[in-house]
Amino acid sequence: MNCRVVVEAAVPVYDVETPDEAVRIAISKTGELLNPDLNYVEINMGERSCPHCGEELEPAFIAADESLVALELEMTVFNVEREEHASRIARKEIGQRLENIPLTVLEVEVIEEDDDEESEAETDDGDDESEVETSDRDEDDEVLPEFEDLIE
Repeated sequence: MNCRVVVEAAVPVYDVETPDEAVRIAISKTGELLNPDLNYVEINMGERSCPHCGEELEPAFIAADESLVALELEMTVFNVEREEHASRIARKEIGQRLENIPLTVLEVEVIEEDDDEESEAETDDGDDESEVETSDRDEDDEVLPEFEDLIE
């Protein structure tokens, strides 16, 4: 199972005057910390709202020329057993690069896999099943000699 995980990060930014400036600097700073290892993580402005009235707020809170910016970091996690596993992997991968930045998992969405559905449809017929098994054996034959070379 593959999952898309969205994590919220509270990124501190210093010496800023406007919320737009704070957001731009926070996105740039986060991109530098994540790249090149996690260049597949999408960085977006976070959405904040007032807990009492529900009114939308700027993603950056500024006080004394310092800001705390809410960013949403989105990544896809492959081959997980359940959604909780995907959220742990995403928090660990992102958290290792963003030290001292608090992270919260906002959303975990299971991604439907079209390739698996097609291969399952092919294996329903008796003729197609033998073709799938043969192609799997061919791939295994190619992998094994390389593995043996590594052992030597």
